[in-house]
Amino acid sequence: MQLCIGRVPFLVCAPYFHRFFAFKSLESRYFFHDDVPSVLNRLLVEGKIHLAPASSFNYALHPEKFVLYSELCTSSRLEVQSVRLYSSFPIEELDKKNVHLTPKSATSISLLKVLFALRFKIEPHYVDKRPFDEKEDVARLLIGDEALLQNKKDTFPYVYDLATLWQDWQGMPFVFGAWSIHQSALEKDLHNELCDFLSEVNLSVNEFRNDAEKALNLWKSHYPVELASDDLQKYFNVLDYTFTDERKKSLLLFFEKCTEIGLLSKVPEMKYWHP
Repeated sequence: MQLCIGRVPFLVCAPYFHRFFAFKSLESRYFFHDDVPSVLNRLLVEGKIHLAPASSFNYALHPEKFVLYSELCTSSRLEVQSVRLYSSFPIEELDKKNVHLTPKSATSISLLKVLFALRFKIEPHYVDKRPFDEKEDVARLLIGDEALLQNKKDTFPYVYDLATLWQDWQGMPFVFGAWSIHQSALEKDLHNELCDFLSEVNLSVNEFRNDAEKALNLWKSHYPVELASDDLQKYFNVLDYTFTDERKKSLLLFFEKCTEIGLLSKVPEMKYWHP
């Protein structure tokens, strides 16, 4: 059986996957499904893919279906730059105003709701059933490459980095993505493939750290993005992919806050998989 992997075509995932573009025989060994986090979340739940660097919140919704890979996550030091709220008003003045939500990520939406409810004590009107309307919506949440490109436009007077808001509040880095592994991938016939694949992902992350320019050139040849080299360097300087004990503690705290405001029915049991 072939291992099926969800691959997010956002720059933030370049360290995980660039190595597979460098070695065609390696890429052909696995089946990759490219899509945004929200779609990969659904495919994981349905068991149509075996693992992905998915929205961390998706794990909390279905902890019986998954384990989390213990070594890697998508996090940052201070700011993340690619998960931001762009607003026409200071964040404290968004109460009862329209805030447009990206359809692409469950974790970022849940984090924003936690911050609004528990840190800033406000209740905006959330808009997610239609495209952003600059006349009706006073703020919008963007993630991934869309946020990175919006950063260059400078069209909103107030910009809030959600990772910074969380760290300023809780004193820990936030975990946006975690490698969720469906229970079916732990069966005997896929176990070795799973171990080999994650070993290659670790190599990919390490190679990215050693030569980011080469890795990004490979990535951009498949997923072009219009960002200058200096902007890319600034972005990856703040990202960190090591799933430390502090980040695991931060992720559990996030789930506790989600439970507090009713986004989760209960705090999930944290199950980590070690090869």
